[in-house]
Amino acid sequence: MSDVLSKIAAHQDLNEYQEQHWTGTFEDYIELVRGNPKITRNAYQRVYDMILSYGKEEYIDSKKKLVHYFFFDDPHNDGHDAIYGLDIPLMRLVNVFKSAALGYGTERRVLLLHGPVGSSKSTIARLLKKGLEEYSHKPEGALYTFDWYTDEMRDDGTEYRDHMPCPMNEDPLRLIPVDWRAKVYEELGLKSKEYPLPLDGELCPACRHVFRELMQKYKGDFSRVVAHVKMRRLVLSEKDRVGIGTFQPKDEKNQDSTELTGDINYRKIAIYGSDSDPRAFNFDGEFHIANRGIIEFIEVLKLDVAFLYDLLGASQEHTIKPKKFAQTDIDEVILGHTNEAEYRKLLNNEFMEALRDRTVKIDIPYITKLSQEVRIYEKDYNNRRIRGKHIAPHTLEMAAMWAVATRLEEPKKANLEVMQKLKLYDGRMLPGFTEESVKELRKETEREGMDGMSPRYIQDKISNALVSDKGAGCINPFLVLNELDSGLTNHSLITREDDKKRYRELVSRVKQEYEDVVKNEVQRAISADEEAISKLCANYIDNVKAYTQKEKVKNKYTGQFEEPDERLMRSIEDKIDIAESRKDDFRREIMNYIGALAIEGKKFDYRTNERLHKALEHKLFEDQKDSIKLTTLVSNVVDRETQEKIDVVKERMIRNYGYCEICATDVLNFVASIFARGDAKE
Repeated sequence: MSDVLSKIAAHQDLNEYQEQHWTGTFEDYIELVRGNPKITRNAYQRVYDMILSYGKEEYIDSKKKLVHYFFFDDPHNDGHDAIYGLDIPLMRLVNVFKSAALGYGTERRVLLLHGPVGSSKSTIARLLKKGLEEYSHKPEGALYTFDWYTDEMRDDGTEYRDHMPCPMNEDPLRLIPVDWRAKVYEELGLKSKEYPLPLDGELCPACRHVFRELMQKYKGDFSRVVAHVKMRRLVLSEKDRVGIGTFQPKDEKNQDSTELTGDINYRKIAIYGSDSDPRAFNFDGEFHIANRGIIEFIEVLKLDVAFLYDLLGASQEHTIKPKKFAQTDIDEVILGHTNEAEYRKLLNNEFMEALRDRTVKIDIPYITKLSQEVRIYEKDYNNRRIRGKHIAPHTLEMAAMWAVATRLEEPKKANLEVMQKLKLYDGRMLPGFTEESVKELRKETEREGMDGMSPRYIQDKISNALVSDKGAGCINPFLVLNELDSGLTNHSLITREDDKKRYRELVSRVKQEYEDVVKNEVQRAISADEEAISKLCANYIDNVKAYTQKEKVKNKYTGQFEEPDERLMRSIEDKIDIAESRKDDFRREIMNYIGALAIEGKKFDYRTNERLHKALEHKLFEDQKDSIKLTTLVSNVVDRETQEKIDVVKERMIRNYGYCEICATDVLNFVASIFARGDAKE
């Protein structure tokens, strides 16, 4: 082997290849079943176990126990199709799979993912298909089928060995006649602790024909019949049309139900003499090739009525009716997805009542949690993928904030607005609201998450901002928010003027939120002098200690004992809205915290107390902003000393908060203009 070929071949795992292409006799397969009964699982059981194989974690959100399934993080594809912020709908989906796996009835239903456009319905279906493919490659996901090898006679009288794979990749246990199975399992000691071995299900028409012919040839000797069968490992593959099927509605004139249930091979009628001979039939419809796995129906409710009749039997009876043949057993997960408009048509169509009755609908809404929505855009727009342009901090966050805000219903509480509700949903705490309040807010909504703007719209507008000439190498939240605003004018899915007006108002609210964020960030950058904060903190703690213990404080300069500096303490506490009536409680809380640390032998650090840390930063900022004279940036007249101080602040923003030279300068100018407006008002 050449050096080039050896390097390529080194990437192949020969042992894995041989395992996945295992072949053996019927007796060999029985031994495999005895050692690992899981290889006989049906499609729902396999999908459910596949999801669980990736693990899960439980957590509490607003006093509600939720489960996060790691499978939906798309670990086998580096998170490319990861699902964010939809743990509740995904829990419902997994519970349906669990119920179906245990045979509680949902295995006889069509699973319908329903939701607005762009809510990740197709992504969930794609994840399940790819996941099942990957699972079938692993030892724990192994499944098996069989091929027929029979002796046939040519027209010239010579014999040849004919090879016919089972066209529906059925489980080899179906070779055992239904009447014998229960007794055979018992006599051979075949049993499973988790799922019972399959007792029902007949061979497909093609295999049934071969089986019947051989039984006649050998006068009913089953052992000689199965000698013509070779078992093999089955690896599912959508591209090879093995165990994974996808059906998409097309033009009614160019599509009929044979695409689902197969069609006659007219060329072979001349060979076998009849169109009812199963050897003259192509068992290659989507229902056939998806057997043992999943079939996905894209926009399922757009199907013609003729297709829906096939769908009803496939879901309820687990059978399909190929042309010229009897009902044929199938074993597959039937998964469809549709948008709201099509589903409303279903509800209004009395002729579709049978389908509604056989459908398990699972709502897949938009994300209503800001931090999860941000993850969508961070996955697509990051330093690895975006070259040549920098995305300023908070740009993606503000775009996500607007997207989530459009999906939230206006709160019914008079003292609460949408932006506050958004923050509560994201786990932030607001005065007067508890986790119980958040729970109540969610309960009082009717369609929250089912309306609003799709992530696709936000992605399109971020892309527009990235390729535009504006921004000079760096895009900021205002560029993206302006794109979001201007795009509403011609948006094809927004037909009501009231919606456009509301969405534009939300753009303004998000801009206000951004002002608050960057003001706070600049304040923190200005007051990021750790030594100065430490001195201020020590001074505050000394005064609080004296106050709570009713003592005096020694003045370091005069050596005199003085009353605690109430003005200093209040100037710090005011920064975090500690009311005058609550100051004693807050000060005792600080001292108790310090005392508890001392008992554990630990030293107090202001950074461990978030509220105090924030108060100290704001106080230091108030003390320093006049010396830095940030507002002079607006006039473009900056003296050398002030410029040096501003450069230090800018360097901190670049180092600590992810700004580049361009956006750090822009933000400082923007915040300076805010302060200048404030000074002008005063």
